[in-house]
Amino acid sequence: MIKYILWDIDGTLLNFSMAESNAMRACFAEYNLGELSDDRLEVYKNINDKYWKRLERGEISRIEVLEGRFKEFFSQYGYNTDVVSDFNISYQENLGKTYVFNDNAYETVIKLNNKYSQYAATNGSIIAQKGKLKGAGLDGVLKDVFISELIGYEKPSEKFFSYIFDSIGSYKREEYVIIGDSLTSDMAGGNRAGIKTIWFNPDGLSNPNNVDYDYEIKNLSEVLNIL
Repeated sequence: MIKYILWDIDGTLLNFSMAESNAMRACFAEYNLGELSDDRLEVYKNINDKYWKRLERGEISRIEVLEGRFKEFFSQYGYNTDVVSDFNISYQENLGKTYVFNDNAYETVIKLNNKYSQYAATNGSIIAQKGKLKGAGLDGVLKDVFISELIGYEKPSEKFFSYIFDSIGSYKREEYVIIGDSLTSDMAGGNRAGIKTIWFNPDGLSNPNNVDYDYEIKNLSEVLNIL
């Protein structure tokens, strides 16, 4: 029987794409880099995704992700790479200022709260995630937030989930489910940890690497019919 729900934040409970776009444009204005076009923003998003995938595979460190993505992007368009470190800090702060729920996210969390213990499990930064959760009012609903930057391990590492099991105090895998939009971190991590998995796939994306999962949903309200 499921007792504990582990929610991914970015792209699952909250609309990360909107937060990412707003944060990038705010930082471009702050650093006088001119207007950030949609085309260049899309290039950045692809670079960013590539770096996070490398982190998930254990190929690079977190700081190499946070600063490396901007170094590559800035170099590609001739922006001053000397400001990358400060730019990244501003970006994290701005990420934490935008919090837009995905459809039925908040309502679903509230409806589940009387029956299940709910937690956030995220690879995002401390600054950004705590800002989002507080602003969105989720810090008063979720029992705790497990942030990889604090834990020292990233999803999909088994050590990330072992830390969660230790913190909650239950090691019965059948009592856990993770809900997330990422096949490579949320679903793969859940599989490694031996817990139930629900893939949030609102855009009907394909699964080219055939990552296993227990359920697939397009709207978060569908969780109510599964649990």
